[in-house]
This record gives sequence, structure tokens and C-alpha cells, in this order.
Amino acid sequence: MEDILTKLKQLFSRGNLLTRLIFINVCVFVAIRLVILVLTLFRASDVHFLEYVQMPSSPMLLLYRPWTLFTYMFLHVDWMHILFNMLWLYWFGRIFLLFFNERQLGGLYVTGGVAGAVLFMAAYNVFPYFREVAGHSMLMGASASVMAIVFAVSFYRKNFEISLLLLGRVKLIYLALFTLVADLLSITSSNAGGHIAHLGGAAFGILFASQLKKGTDLTVFINRWIDRAANRLKRRKRSHLKVTYRRPESDMDYNARKRGEMDALDAILEKLKRSGYDSLSADEKRRLFDASKK
Repeated sequence: MEDILTKLKQLFSRGNLLTRLIFINVCVFVAIRLVILVLTLFRASDVHFLEYVQMPSSPMLLLYRPWTLFTYMFLHVDWMHILFNMLWLYWFGRIFLLFFNERQLGGLYVTGGVAGAVLFMAAYNVFPYFREVAGHSMLMGASASVMAIVFAVSFYRKNFEISLLLLGRVKLIYLALFTLVADLLSITSSNAGGHIAHLGGAAFGILFASQLKKGTDLTVFINRWIDRAANRLKRRKRSHLKVTYRRPESDMDYNARKRGEMDALDAILEKLKRSGYDSLSADEKRRLFDASKK
């Protein structure tokens, strides 16, 4: 188990932002499924804990849970829901990174998700069709964020082609437009909120592509906000650190410490040569990994 966790940590740290977004979505999904399993075993499945991380259609409820505007876009409960969302995110995320950078991918994921949530709330509170469910409907999933990425790259490079099974080479813009029409025709279905959020994400993706051609990057603001939040969190963590002082290390002590580290590394390499990588402990693998970066 410890070996698996070590490999997962290394995969997350080495991967690009696309890999990390998929990683976060999958980890949140697994955690939620485990919580639901435990609650079901204890006959407490009626505890609606997901309501505190889903995006509500009620503006008043959103005032009490503003974080849901962001948490909902990493939230999945159904296996097929997360499977298709992550496959689309992976396929179109890779195409997106051919023309844009990772910061734009992350910024568009968040802003596209927010745009989908805003349109979802607006539609449920404007159209009489949704009046009966407007006060208690909830939204979750990465679909709006994914649609923003799909439509951004589709409208930025309209002649870009992909290969589809049975259909051959198809322009990406045609696939995006087909998805747009399908969502538009489904806004009165049982998953109306999801399809409306798709349209919001798609609209922001198109806006992002058109503005970028004019020289304006709409993800700059959200990326600056994320940077400030991350820096504030780092400063807060540093403020809680206990600072200790020790005397400078002498040349003799330094040489002795380095010899000890080299001896330990030689022993690990010898064990690796003799018994293979799987025979190493998690600590030995970490030391070997750290040494390879120096």
C-alpha cells in the first residue's frame, strides 16, 4: 500500500496540469464513493453531505455556500459520469495543449466551470419551466469545464481534424457543433441542469478563443487570483513553522555526512542490482529518486 501511494505521489508531481486535473477528479470521486459506502453500511445514506459541495440553483443557498461555485466542478458520483468526463478532458486537453499553455488550461477549466454554473442558476430562476425545482436542484461534474476546453480549441483552430472510428477524419469544429446542438435540444430532459451548464462552458470557451485572437487572455484574472491564494496559503504555513538554529557544519562533519550518504546510496544500488527495484523499501526508493534529481 505504501509503495502504491509513493508511485501515485510521483505520478502527480511529475505530471503536467492536465494529468493533475484528472488525478484530482478521480481522487475526489474515490473519496466520495468510500464515504457513501460507509454511510450505506451504517444505514445513514440519507445524510445529504453532497449538498454542501454541489452547486445549488438557489441564489440564497449559494450565499451560504459560495465555495460550491468551484467545488462542484470536481465532483462526480456515477462511474459513467466521471469516465466520459475524464476521457473528454484527456483527449481534448491534449489537443488544447498543442496551441495553449498549462496555465490557460487550468484557468479555462475553472472559468468555464463557473460560467456553466452561472448559466445553470440563471436558467433555473428565469424560465417558468424550472420553477418547481429551482429551489432545491443541484449541479455537479466537470462537464462545463470540459466543454469550455473543447469549444476553445475547436473555435481557435477550426480546421483542425481528428480521426473518429467509422467516420474517419472529421474537423473538430463539426464535433463541437454537434455536441452544442445535442445539449441545446436536451435542456428540458431529466438532466436539464447538466446540459445547460454544458452550454455555459461552451459559450465561455468560444469567447476565450475569439478574445485570444484579439490579444486578450480571459484566463489571466483567474490565474492571478489562484496565484495570490496559493501564495497566501504558503505564507500562512510558513508563519506556523518553528524556526531553530544550529551551529554551522564544519568541514569534517560535512565530509563525514557526505560519506555516510554515499555509503547508504551504494548499499541501495547494490540491493537494486542484486534483487531488483521491487525489493527496495519505500524509503529506499525515495532516496534513490532524490539522488537521481541531483
